[in-house]
Amino acid sequence: MSTGSAAPSGTVTTSVPARLDRLPWSRWHWMVVIGLGTVWILDGLEVTIVGNIAGRLSEEGSGLPISSAQVTGVAAALYVAGACSGALFFGWLTDRFGRKKLFIITLAVYLAATALTAVSFSSWWFFVFRFFTGFGIGGEYAAINSAIDELIPSLYRGRVDLIINGSFWLGAIGGSLLSIVALDTSLFAMDVGWRLTFALGVVLGLVILLVRRNVPESPRWMFIHGRSQEAEDLVSSIEERVRAEKGTELPPPASEMTIRQRKSTGFLTVARTVFTAYPKRTVLGLSLFIGQAFLYNAITFGFGAILTKFFDVPTGSTGYYFAVIAAGNFLGPLLLGRLFDTIGRKVMITSTYVLSGLLLFGTAYLFGQGSLTATSLTACWSVVLFFASAGASSAYLTVSEIFPMETRAMAIAFFYAVGTAAGGISGPLLFAKLTESGVVGDTVLAFQIGAGLMVAAGLVASVFAVRAERRSLEDIAMPLSAATEVGAGAR
Repeated sequence: MSTGSAAPSGTVTTSVPARLDRLPWSRWHWMVVIGLGTVWILDGLEVTIVGNIAGRLSEEGSGLPISSAQVTGVAAALYVAGACSGALFFGWLTDRFGRKKLFIITLAVYLAATALTAVSFSSWWFFVFRFFTGFGIGGEYAAINSAIDELIPSLYRGRVDLIINGSFWLGAIGGSLLSIVALDTSLFAMDVGWRLTFALGVVLGLVILLVRRNVPESPRWMFIHGRSQEAEDLVSSIEERVRAEKGTELPPPASEMTIRQRKSTGFLTVARTVFTAYPKRTVLGLSLFIGQAFLYNAITFGFGAILTKFFDVPTGSTGYYFAVIAAGNFLGPLLLGRLFDTIGRKVMITSTYVLSGLLLFGTAYLFGQGSLTATSLTACWSVVLFFASAGASSAYLTVSEIFPMETRAMAIAFFYAVGTAAGGISGPLLFAKLTESGVVGDTVLAFQIGAGLMVAAGLVASVFAVRAERRSLEDIAMPLSAATEVGAGAR
């Protein structure tokens, strides 16, 4: 039953947010998770494949005149630069034109760029389409995170968001194992196997696109942008499906709110909101993103190079080691995600960041002392990244829920772009040089920098993190368009 009502002067009173938040978990929510969340698997597949095939691409006969350092350095930095640019560009479009249009467009950009990467015939072609692959993926981060948080009930939002962002590492596992097969010259020629890995990404993307067509627009976005009746009808249809599945009536919504409808929100309004209205939350978002981006983009991009250079692991075998690390990364959000909704955001964000940083300092010390083998280093990294992955995923959750509805996609894009640019562009370039030097102390330094930034971000979270667990998005940050508040939950 629709509970929205029209109000004068371009306003609408609605209980859509409260109606969405009080829904029990259902098959409809699984459809949203599969349709939107699985794209992170593609991102993990992309990044891991490139890292694992770096050695093969630099070998004679690969079909590309390119060095390993160029793959893990220049190409990686261009991928991240594209992701930052795409996040900002598509983030603005997402807030302006809606979540659904953009999460279809961004996936299409990714598919086209990945297909063109597979047919690279020169290093410049490879570099250009690594940039555009990142451009599409960056747009996905803004469009997808905003849509997920607006469609998932508040009771489950933390764990779902963490697991979805952590699914990046399922793609990493697939990329690692796939690279083992693709680099086997008894199965594929040297200039064919690595191309097939990118082609598989295209196939998986097309499957996701088919599922994604069934995911609706965000009702929260719709009622603010002059489509209130569509939002009411959509939520009513979702409620009917849930009632039929559960066989019970739903409790009444806890609150209503009145919104002044608008078509778009300008950059200046977004900037004033982020930097003036919520300065502490801005510091928090930047700290979390810089810490996690530097650790992951600066270090995991070069993991294959560390194994081959310091432990003489063959290039065709690095995928086995990375698959183990990737499994640890996915298990972190999977097993710890529920605690972000129960124990709470502040405690869990702080502890995962600080603990992973301290463990990385310990790993750096052991590596510097020559106490590690390829196997024991992999074990240490698995433990470090079990906690770091949950923390890193919580960075995306945090910035997607602590700012007003009208700025959500742009806020995600901004923090992703700034944090990733700081750690993800400079990191791969710096780390590629450090690992290429073959000097143990250089690699130890890179580990220590990443660890220090993670610990510092955790300390910032201990002061500024928002207790957002089990709270409505409108309760955490009232929409800029809010005219009046009605009901206990709309405060």
